[in-house]
Amino acid sequence: MNKVEKINYKLYSSFLSKLAKELTNFYYSKLNKTFKISNKLKGKGYDPVTTSDKAFEKFIRSKINKKFPDHQIIGEEFGFKRSKSDYSWVIDPIDGTRSYVIGNPTWSNLISLNYKGQPVVGLANFPILKKFYFNASNKISFVVENGKKRKLKVNSSAKMNNVKVSAAFHNYLTPNKLKKIPKILKLMQFPCVDALSYSHFADGKLDIVAQCSNKIWDIHPLIPIIRAAGGIVTTWENEDPSKAGHILCSANRKLHNNFLKLLKPVAK
Repeated sequence: MNKVEKINYKLYSSFLSKLAKELTNFYYSKLNKTFKISNKLKGKGYDPVTTSDKAFEKFIRSKINKKFPDHQIIGEEFGFKRSKSDYSWVIDPIDGTRSYVIGNPTWSNLISLNYKGQPVVGLANFPILKKFYFNASNKISFVVENGKKRKLKVNSSAKMNNVKVSAAFHNYLTPNKLKKIPKILKLMQFPCVDALSYSHFADGKLDIVAQCSNKIWDIHPLIPIIRAAGGIVTTWENEDPSKAGHILCSANRKLHNNFLKLLKPVAK
């Protein structure tokens, strides 16, 4: 029996679907007001965290601890709750904190359930956009938008001559490195907005998403959603995406191989 066969998808996807609605209600009832901002990097760059990030994570942790008290939890703001369980939850309370700070509606709550370190069930909840994405098995994922549920499927017929590419390099690539990937720069015609781009990819609206420097909480919740929608997701070195780092998502294998080659000059 493999890892996937052991997972009670109905239990965990139902929990996350309910939690998405609770998180949206929590935002509008408790957090839709003035918040405080601090910089985690303290003058060595800018990595904002708000009082809302911390409030969301405390809320999520409380729900997980109540329902699954033996499970491990890894959160961006409050660290690692360890146990002997093979199950762990990975939390990004606000993915897109910069967007949150300036009032862009594209931020989200990201949560994954991992089994023995591998993401198996994920949630991407967008309170302002009134929609959330999740997978109900390793073969089916959904978006629920304005209360209506719809199955997700990547655009598997996409080709290089009509590919829709969304990419962001988050200051990782220097001007000299950018010169090594001119074709990708030319193809980058669509905006890249944190988890929303990965979600749009799973919904067939984008064919390629490439992002740099993802932490585990940035990408783990999206991996099972993407795979259940038929997408391919790896690192730029074509390795296990659960390692995080530089991530490439593609709508089919041919596109993926092409973009791995295009990214190879800057992959390491």
